[in-house]
Amino acid sequence: MGVRKRESAERRKEIMKTTAIASLKNVPTSPRKMRMVADLIRGKEVMKALNILHYNEKAPAARLEKLLHSAIANWEAKSGDKIEEGQVFVKTIMVDGARMAKRLRPAPQGRGYRIRKRSNHVTMILDRMEGVAPVQAEAPAPEAKKKASKKESGKKESKETKSEE
Repeated sequence: MGVRKRESAERRKEIMKTTAIASLKNVPTSPRKMRMVADLIRGKEVMKALNILHYNEKAPAARLEKLLHSAIANWEAKSGDKIEEGQVFVKTIMVDGARMAKRLRPAPQGRGYRIRKRSNHVTMILDRMEGVAPVQAEAPAPEAKKKASKKESGKKESKETKSEE
């Protein structure tokens, strides 16, 4: 084995020590519907992601919530300590197409339309938050903007009163 290949393999092993992986195979939901829910939790902190999935009404959310619980259990088993608030986040979540069941639906004039019943594979990777910020930062509170606008309007009023005097 070459030096470069050995070094990259060692780097991969080091990264895998701090991450936990969980996967679902052949989920009978279309990949497009699953990606819509997966995009909601990508890059989020684990406890926040659990809340998002728990209160989401879409059907794939229940399956992803179960997968996230499995990934949390894998992370706890691998690292040996419990997950705390703000410690672990969803690093990667991939939704790939899986097998496709093909059915025929009767159509006019003796023809048949093809129905494709899609399924997918989901892979979730959790990682520690050390030195890595979540993907989306929250916007500042709108109250700060209101206070700034009041200060500016107050300055304009004071200038007007001074010019009148």
